[in-house]
Amino acid sequence: MYLLLGLIGATIGGMTAKRRKGRTADIAQYAAVYGILFTLIGLLLTILLERVLM
Repeated sequence: MYLLLGLIGATIGGMTAKRRKGRTADIAQYAAVYGILFTLIGLLLTILLERVLM
């Protein structure tokens, strides 16, 4: 689950930077930051779901 959210986040980050007319380094940085952020959110959701369902 968190891997999928990380990929979605990286895509959203890249598209956001591209829409703001960023350079290649900007696009890569946005994609990395959004990917990490969404991955952490997915990890927390996974842990919470495991705790609630167990």
